[in-house]
Order: sequence, then C-alpha cells, then structure tokens
Amino acid sequence: MASGWAKDGAVQDQIDATVQNALLQARSRMPQGEGLSHCAECGEPIPPARRRAIPGVRLCIACQEAHDSEASVFSGYNRRGSKDSQLR
Repeated sequence: MASGWAKDGAVQDQIDATVQNALLQARSRMPQGEGLSHCAECGEPIPPARRRAIPGVRLCIACQEAHDSEASVFSGYNRRGSKDSQLR
C-alpha cells in the first residue's frame, strides 16, 4: 500500500535497488584475470584450495583480511530512494 505520491511497490523497488547496488559493488571488487600462486603483498604461497575457490585471487588470507579491515564499509544507504533525490 503506497502513501502520498509514492506508487504501489515503491518500498520494494527501493529495497531491490539497494540489493542490486550492493551486488554490483561486491562483484566489482572481485579479482579479475589469472590468479597468483604467491601473495602480491607478502610473497607467501597462496593455497591451491583458495586459488580454486576464488579465481583471480592475488592475496593470501592474512593479507586479504588486513586489506578488508582497512577498506571502507558500504553504509547500505540508497541515495536514489531518499526524499532529497526525489525533489530534484
């Protein structure tokens, strides 16, 4: 049930857009190309199971965890669904 000027299903559309944005962002961060046998940062061997699980992997688990902890976190806020963006 929509209220005001919002069309029916507007809330679900916002949820779907937020999920789609998160998927696109996650896919864009996935490694591309051929993976490495040794970590690009520390030079330690990357286990074969990790190379099979993540095609294009370039970092060992320890370096990847350090990299992930330093990376910015997606807030989950969908700018397209906010009132401010609808006023333009």
